Amino acid sequence: MSDEPKEFRHFQTDHRLFVTSFLLSLPLLCFSPQVFSNEATPEADALVNQFAEHFSSSTLPLAERELELKWFQSAAQPYQGIKITVVSEDIPTHRYESSELARMFTQLTGIQVVHEVVGEDDLVKRLQLHMQTGISIYDGYINDTDFIGTHIRSQKVIPISQFIDKQWKHVTLPTLDIDDFIGIEFAKDAQGTLYQLPDQQFANLYWYRHDWFNRPDLQAQFKEKYGYPLAVPQNWKAYEDIAHFFTHDVKTIDGTRIWGHFDYGKYEPSLGWRISDSWLSLAGVNDVGLPSGLPVGDWGIRAEDCIPVGSSVARGGALNSPAAVYALEKYKFWLNEYAPPESKTLTFRTTADFLAQGQVAQQIFWYSAFIPTLLGENSKVVDENGEPVWRLAPSPRGKYWQPGMKSGYQDAGSWTFLHSTPEKQREAAWLYAQFTVSKTVSFDKLLNGFTPIRHSDIQSEAFSQLKPQLGGLVEFYQSHAKHVWTPSGVNIPDYSVMAAMWWQHIGDYLYTDISARQTLDQLSGKFDQHLAALSTDNSLRCRPQLNKEKPEDYWLAQPGSPWAELTDKAQGATLPLSEVYAVWNTSEN
Repeated sequence: MSDEPKEFRHFQTDHRLFVTSFLLSLPLLCFSPQVFSNEATPEADALVNQFAEHFSSSTLPLAERELELKWFQSAAQPYQGIKITVVSEDIPTHRYESSELARMFTQLTGIQVVHEVVGEDDLVKRLQLHMQTGISIYDGYINDTDFIGTHIRSQKVIPISQFIDKQWKHVTLPTLDIDDFIGIEFAKDAQGTLYQLPDQQFANLYWYRHDWFNRPDLQAQFKEKYGYPLAVPQNWKAYEDIAHFFTHDVKTIDGTRIWGHFDYGKYEPSLGWRISDSWLSLAGVNDVGLPSGLPVGDWGIRAEDCIPVGSSVARGGALNSPAAVYALEKYKFWLNEYAPPESKTLTFRTTADFLAQGQVAQQIFWYSAFIPTLLGENSKVVDENGEPVWRLAPSPRGKYWQPGMKSGYQDAGSWTFLHSTPEKQREAAWLYAQFTVSKTVSFDKLLNGFTPIRHSDIQSEAFSQLKPQLGGLVEFYQSHAKHVWTPSGVNIPDYSVMAAMWWQHIGDYLYTDISARQTLDQLSGKFDQHLAALSTDNSLRCRPQLNKEKPEDYWLAQPGSPWAELTDKAQGATLPLSEVYAVWNTSEN
């Protein structure tokens, strides 16, 4: 299966902001290739009006869209002719920015934009190289707020909120409205300083075949065997029962082999993110507390007063704790026992194409960025009207999860700028970044990738109208849940280096006879070694200081994470979809 992404469906809206149809590939509007002067000329005014009309799905009225666009024209005057290069990972939202928004911004402002789209591993390596060497590679990066622990410690990243008030005051959009961004808390330090500006967000949610779950014959068979209803699983026991049921009892539907679980496991970098992106938190490895658990976060790293002190249980961490072992064992067991054989050949980028083939009953932890693929022309998981036969719901939790913990992972790709970038290049890139997230543009971008970033967009009537087409995504973002599905947090002091350690150890675990405990002992040992190395770097703010090792029993007996081993006596529990969305609006989720 090719790693190359397919074309993605685009929603088109009319001037009443009502979504009227799905289109596989909306033809690009034919804007003139001429770059108009951004002075007040008839040509410049006509371009503003043309673009303002194009973004008719915006929550802003036409006159306010025109004002925003004219502001960009005016603010960009000192930067005309500058060429900037920015980079982001390869998802539909960023492809839309690269192919459409970059071109439009260039026409509007005279700033030439090259917006590269690369694999996430490449993006991480390039950002890491820029930070380590101080040699400016890109003028702006859209990288995940999982890096927030790195950014606040390195002192190499622009504190955006401080620059907005001072150095960037003359190039900051008056209507940027920072408080309107739904993931803004993920990009701040404990003191409230903003280091990154959200550009897109997508959540990892439970995905299932609503049409199969609703079949009376399958409901009766499941109830007879397991004693409770076939519905949305609330714990890992129910998820496993459902996975076994579809894989080994149902086996085929309409003559096609089906599977009760889906995941990916190719031995390559995205395998690490499959686990590091909060898989352990679903099991309940971390402490209670948002956004990622305090003092032990969702990577199992303990931090005290922002200082990382260890990841192994012997140092007060939880990366090799009983809860983490349980999480990793379930991942491998489910992949081997209930998932299609192709799963081990798939990566983050290729899973959506396979899922769209219609052979899978459920996935515990599914990326909402893949909605465009599942609604695509070749998808087998839509009905005759193009509407999904699947639904989204809260992911079931493992036996160590407790109320007050984070409930899942949310990717928050965000604009990041470095001190080492030349000032004028950085300011021009900041203008482009604001264009991609402006209220004029943001809803149209939402329709191209379904990665919303603004409260004003998700609370709009236009977004509510999308409920039938998006299978639960609207309900998620209009609920309290968007605040408790969180990225990895501030406890991680060196994300790029430490993230690379995950996939190699997880790959060894999947493809050799090493045990989960041995794997996590080795990984936590590598983490602790790296924390020790960072402790000598005097340039770091809140640099690590390792706890001395103690017997594991000491830490397991203390309140909070790491948690002592639990016997899993839970019975499977499910809820009908009619009750599930109410869960998202509770404080505990």
